[in-house]
Amino acid sequence: MKATRRYPTEEELPLIETLNDIDFSASYTYADYLRFAFDERLEIIKGHLFKMSPAPSRIHQEILTNIFGPVYNILKGKPCRVYTAPFDVRLAKKTQDDKSIFTVVQPDIVVVCDENKLDKRGCIGAPDIVVEILSPGNNKKELVNKFDVYEEAGVKEYWIVSPSDKTFFRYILDEEGKFQPTKLLTIGEKVTTSILPGFLLDLEDVFRD
Repeated sequence: MKATRRYPTEEELPLIETLNDIDFSASYTYADYLRFAFDERLEIIKGHLFKMSPAPSRIHQEILTNIFGPVYNILKGKPCRVYTAPFDVRLAKKTQDDKSIFTVVQPDIVVVCDENKLDKRGCIGAPDIVVEILSPGNNKKELVNKFDVYEEAGVKEYWIVSPSDKTFFRYILDEEGKFQPTKLLTIGEKVTTSILPGFLLDLEDVFRD
């Protein structure tokens, strides 16, 4: 009797131990991502791997804290939740199967108002708000690659913060599912959003040194 060939299950596949074992020209899924056993952080955008910046600078972390704090405070006692990186956001398309998810990102801050999108691994589906704080060397990734996947996934608001320019820019998803740009804001101006009633972010506080 001819033996039936048996393929290894996802759980039986070996871990990928070092970054040197990664083929950056290949296509990866979230199932592959779960096999990464090295310390370096990577994101997957439409199957392509991207290295994340080295440890964020002090200024980057201070700006993150200055945004996270007001968001966290306004959400006390409300259903929306706010998280900071490292926090996996899986942007699934047709199914939620690990092998069918080709985009896994770690935004600096996310706000999720649908608790059904939260599980023990992070968020699966589009957050309501995504905040990316730009770092030297990764601007193109945030502005081009992530713009596309956030728009396609249905992220309601995409905030881009530039520490070097001290600017805040926001895209808002319209009824047709397309991002519409808003006014570029800087020190002395304030940010509000319909997603968080009563929220007020003073950019003077965000960019204070």
